[in-house]
Amino acid sequence: MNKTELVEAIAKQAGLSKKDSEAALKAFIETVQKTLKKGDKVQLVGFGTFEVAKRSAREGRNPQTGATMKIKASKAPKFKAGKAFKDLLN
Repeated sequence: MNKTELVEAIAKQAGLSKKDSEAALKAFIETVQKTLKKGDKVQLVGFGTFEVAKRSAREGRNPQTGATMKIKASKAPKFKAGKAFKDLLN
């Protein structure tokens, strides 16, 4: 499912126009991004948690040459599914 299909599904399920559904989806995505950028997490009970995972600096290898290289520390978004969501899938 891509973004367009998701917007259509939300519009149909919630009885909204596609324009309103797209605006709501965009607002949700931007809010999650801003919250994670501040270092906080977004927890949706029954669905899951969006949070920031910190990756420490490490040494890696260039797959073409085999030479070692330093990989800087970084932050990455992480999603952990909630129990109810996991149970729904199984």
